[in-house]
This record gives sequence, C-alpha cells and structure tokens, in this order.
Amino acid sequence: MLKYLRVTLAILSIVAVSLLFVDFTGTAASIWPWMAKIQFVPAMMSLNVVAIIVILAMTLLFGRVYCSVICPLGIFQDVVNWMRGKVGSKKSRKFRFRYTPAATKIRLGVLTAFVILVVVGLFHGLAAAIAGLVEPYSAYGRIASQIFAPGYDAVNNLLAGWSESRPGNFMFYRVVSFISIPVLAVAIVTLVTVVVFAWTGGRDYCNTICPVGTTLGYLSKFSLLRPVIDTDKCVRCGKCARACKAKCIDSKNHAIDYSRCVVCLDCINTCGEDAISYTWRRGGHARRTEAATDASRRGFMAGAGLVVGSLAMSSLAKTDGGLTPLKSKKPAERATRIVPAGAVSLAHLTGKCTACQLCVQSCPNDIIKPTVSFDGFMQPHLDFTDGYCPTWCHKCSDVCPVGAIEPIDEALKSSIKIGTAVVNLDTCISASEGEKCGNCASRCPVGAIAMVPVDDNDRRGPKMPVVNEEACIGCGSCEYHCPVGTVESMEASRSAIHVEGVLVHRTV
Repeated sequence: MLKYLRVTLAILSIVAVSLLFVDFTGTAASIWPWMAKIQFVPAMMSLNVVAIIVILAMTLLFGRVYCSVICPLGIFQDVVNWMRGKVGSKKSRKFRFRYTPAATKIRLGVLTAFVILVVVGLFHGLAAAIAGLVEPYSAYGRIASQIFAPGYDAVNNLLAGWSESRPGNFMFYRVVSFISIPVLAVAIVTLVTVVVFAWTGGRDYCNTICPVGTTLGYLSKFSLLRPVIDTDKCVRCGKCARACKAKCIDSKNHAIDYSRCVVCLDCINTCGEDAISYTWRRGGHARRTEAATDASRRGFMAGAGLVVGSLAMSSLAKTDGGLTPLKSKKPAERATRIVPAGAVSLAHLTGKCTACQLCVQSCPNDIIKPTVSFDGFMQPHLDFTDGYCPTWCHKCSDVCPVGAIEPIDEALKSSIKIGTAVVNLDTCISASEGEKCGNCASRCPVGAIAMVPVDDNDRRGPKMPVVNEEACIGCGSCEYHCPVGTVESMEASRSAIHVEGVLVHRTV
C-alpha cells in the first residue's frame, strides 16, 4: 500500500511539473507555479523558508521521500528504471542490482564543486549556469522545455489539423515551438546521461552526481522512519538487495545505507519473509511488531497528506495589425542584454538563475530567450524581434522558483525601467526617406516617443522619432512594431529603433 501511494504521488508530481514547461496555454503556470518553487535548490536560492523547512522536516521524519515523490528528475529516473525492468531476459532483469559501497569521495567532490560554483555564480553568470547543469530541477526543466515540449506541440498541431478539417471546430489551434540549439544540445546530453545512469544503475545518478541527493542523503541518516530489517525473520535470500535501485541494502549483514535510500519501498514489496518494515528508528536492528507497523503507516499517511496538501495548493496576441512582413527581421545587436522586470539587475539575475527555462516556456509573448553567450549561458534575456513585453504582463515573475526574477504586480511592472530605446536615424524611413510612419510613437504604451520635424524650419517636412529617456521603460513595443527590417527592398535587416538594456532596473 505504501509503495502504491508513493507511486501515485510521484505521478501527480511529475505530471504537474512537466505541464509547467509544456503547457503553451499557460494554464498550469497559472494554477500551480508553486510546484517549481518547492523544489529544493530553487527554494534555497529564493530563501523560501517555508519550503525549506517542510523539505528538511520531511527528510528528518520520513527519509529521502523528496527524491522519490517531489523531485522531477528523480521520478523520471524511476520511470526509466521501470521501463528497463520490462526489457531483456528474466535473469537479466532479476539480477540488475546488488549492494555496492557508497561513492563517498565523488559525492562530496561534486557537492563541494556545486557549492563553490553557486557562490562564484553570485558574481559571474557562467558559474551559476555550470552549477545549474547538475541541479536536478533545472536539468529536468531543460529536458522538458527543449525535448518534451516540441513533441507535445507536434501532437497538438496534428489535432489542430484534424480540427481545421471540420468547420466550426475550434477545439485546437496550431502553435510554433521555440527551440534554442545550444540549450537543446545541453538538454540532450543531460537526458542521455540520466537515462544511461538509470538504465544501467537505477539511482546511481542521484547517489553519485546529484548535489541535492547528497545533501538530503546525509540528513536522512537521522530520519525517524526508515526501512528496517528484522534479523529474526531475514533468511539472507538477497531479494531486497536485488530489488533496491539505490543499491544500498547489504542483505548479508542486515545493513541499509540510509544516506542512499530514497524510500521507494520496493524492498518491502519484494521480501517474501515479511522481514522488512517501514518503521521507527531504533538502536540496533529492529524487530517488527504490529504496533510499530501501524505507527509507520500512520506516519507515512501523515507525510502523504502533507504532500497531497501541497499538491492541492491563450497565447496573447503579439500584434494587432500593421505591415505584413516580407522577410524575417534580425535581432538587434545590443551592448547590454535586457532582463525581465523583477530581475532587479543583470547581476542579480545572473547570480541566482539556474537556467531552468521555466520563464522561457511560460512567457505568453515568446520574447524571453536563453542566452547563448558564455556570460550567463542559458539564462534568460529579452528579444523584441517577434514580440514585446506588455506593461500588464508579469508571468515570468510569477513562475520563477529561485527568486532571480522577483514577484511584481501590474502596477509596478508598468513603471520599471529595464532598458532605453535608441533610434538609428540613418535607417528610419520617416527621418531618412520622408515616409509617413510613426509606428514607434503610436505604439509606445507610456508615451515616451514623440515625432518631431527633422528640420525645425520645415514643420510639415519629414519627422523623426525622439525618445524621452526618463519616461521610456524599455518594453520593446517600438522595436517590435518598427517596419524597418521586414521590407525586402530595403537593405536594413534590423529595426531602426531598438532597446538597450540597463544594468540596474529602476522605477520611473
């Protein structure tokens, strides 16, 4: 019963987290964004005290249930391990696992390197991005956003094609997947690595590479509830050790390495002698009694209730008309990259962001892209080539689990300056060619752009856009709506007005 309860909770958890990355409608991100914020490293980075206390309390009480019920990468490894258990001969499936000593030096080495990178990352974004490569939630986020999401979109588009063939059926609509080649490459390498570890060694990745697994593992050595072997009933058959995907049960010596046990409870289901129980920690080897069994079940049910309680807790239009693009506009070349409102500053974002890609996937305007430069690799920046940042949208700040983008509301969002618009008069068709345009001025939501005569003596002549730098918030509406760069007959391939990011955000 306990195992099936764990599996049910794990399925609910991984589905919920996966939908945060693949659901292009934004429904999941609107209902349960906290699923990302209760992940261990995001909670630590954002100083989410409640989540940290709950995770640590669960570990001290129940053991590493976080790794088997909440962590999406851990649950994903269980899925791969379950699939491996269905492949091959009966003998090969039966003898997949055996007890092996803990790789203590490797675990501590990786954890130490991770902590150092996180600290250095506070000052340099590349270090934070490297640390994010082994952080389990962010690693799974990249896999989900770059590999699972395009597949999800492809299925949706097939259904949309079916829907279009039936007049009056508007159940589905086509979507375009965004894939970043560098991030996709990292996601593929991560996926292959995790799958190989899980396929060949069960939870070896969790108990060798994962810094969260190591941290919670050492804490779980002091857990009150744990699987315990009854020495009087045990016949040393070794079934429990062969079923243990953490390879932490030494059946010959009746010993369990609780720093590696992920409380999957497969050992209890496998034991034919009823010699293993999930019960209270005691000195020496515990004998199983009905009272202890009932207590352990009540304790596990209480923990399950805690997890269940936490689990219980359309694409927007990017344009409203204008000129039809005749060629693809190239992204602007910026001296300083633009980061979302709520990021506080470029240094704040690069120091905290673990590059999980949740903000990229959740942006309803598709303007948040992963950075490909070494400084802040895979971390978000804003690109206004195919959209802009509406003053009322703050979705990225709602979903960021690590506090790299702090929560803001609509009123604050409309007054935060994230950049300043800069005009290139040489390519502006209004200033250089006398064309009647003014798209940038008419589309500016804060009225920071005015069209003034190029020649003060000719009030009816060509006009040029002038930016009020104090009023401009850098939303990118002007850059997106500028027709320059889209007309095939023009040499210019970029907008005549673009936004330069500011290092530190401020209110205007």
